[in-house]
Amino acid sequence: MMHFRKWAPAALLSAGCVAFAAPAFACETTVGVVMSLTGPAGQYGQAGAKSVEMAFRDINEAGGANGCTLVTDARDAQSQGNVAVDQARQLVNIKDVPVLIGGIISSVSIPILTSVTAPAEVVQVSPASSSPTLTKLAQEGKTNGYFFRTITSDALQGTAAAKYAIDQGLTNLAIIHVNNDFGVNMVREFQTAFEALGGTITSVTPYNEKQANYSAEATSALNGDPEALYLVSYPVDGATIARAWISQGGPQKFLLNDGMNSKEFIESVGAKFLNEAYGTSSGTTETPSTEYFYANYEEFSGGIEPSAPAADRSYDAGAIVGLAIAKAGSTEPSAIRDAIHEVVAEGGEVIYAGPEEFKKALAAIKDGKAIKYEGVIGPVTFDQYGDITGPFRLWRIEDGEVVTTGQMTAAEVTKIKADL
Repeated sequence: MMHFRKWAPAALLSAGCVAFAAPAFACETTVGVVMSLTGPAGQYGQAGAKSVEMAFRDINEAGGANGCTLVTDARDAQSQGNVAVDQARQLVNIKDVPVLIGGIISSVSIPILTSVTAPAEVVQVSPASSSPTLTKLAQEGKTNGYFFRTITSDALQGTAAAKYAIDQGLTNLAIIHVNNDFGVNMVREFQTAFEALGGTITSVTPYNEKQANYSAEATSALNGDPEALYLVSYPVDGATIARAWISQGGPQKFLLNDGMNSKEFIESVGAKFLNEAYGTSSGTTETPSTEYFYANYEEFSGGIEPSAPAADRSYDAGAIVGLAIAKAGSTEPSAIRDAIHEVVAEGGEVIYAGPEEFKKALAAIKDGKAIKYEGVIGPVTFDQYGDITGPFRLWRIEDGEVVTTGQMTAAEVTKIKADL
């Protein structure tokens, strides 16, 4: 598949004006974005899409990729795989994009990958899909090396959550989880580690998304007298489930996945019910990129907080894609795929987020020098399957605020898995 830049004529000068020493034409490189802007994962997608826009804005202010403006063509996956595939096909087959950033949730990213990007050999970068299935697809040779993600796999996060739960005294749990690839895999990894660490799971209740009421699921989960609830969900459905659990007398003790690290979830459930709520998320190793993003994102996004789910790692996805396009010197997907590994590789000039840093990056690339982007979530490299490793953030909710309580390194989690 050939991929071309899009060329657009500049505005014509009116009669009598003096022409500026600017090119008659400006070029654009369009990157597809498929994120869940609505539906259960809408909060993730809205934050993520703005983050990619911000990364591209910063690279454009620095001079663009290969002298071209980076632009996004953003589509709403509506948190549904079939909708996402349709939007991705339009972007790849009609718009001829060389890269697609998305999806947010694994049940969207996987069908995009298997039905659209991998067969077309188009680069796909997900900022938030953590299912181990994505690693398995790569190991089986089904991604052709075109898939990357800027979030750690649930194969590690489930273990981190199990250890954190035990450490907080949450040793007797019921589980309610979204019945999709993400939820099933997260619970499988968690259950294996939790029970090996001495914990007891009283029941496992899957649920289907977008129900108006989850009373039946809450009733089922309360069987066996659990002392707490492990809720694997997204902000909207998660809040509805938590309210049903509380209204039926369920203990006000919770273990939560990263989707509940959300003001929307806290306000919808009620802060007073969540003072014994604990959670895990893919963590960050703070860099100057982190400081830049936290200082500038809220204003750029129109009020979305930089701590919003998927915001930080979506900026990094956009930055890495933009720098890779510049490094590749073309919009050929195979060249961009290879350049993604190169712009974060050890040994290059360290580059952080923001226009001034990206100017340094583009100058280095022009001079044929290596760069190493260290992002908002910290320094990352991609393995042969497009995966990263990184720390896990441990947090709890106190008086309506999400407070970080610690961090668990990837090495610590790997050791726990090995010991088990």
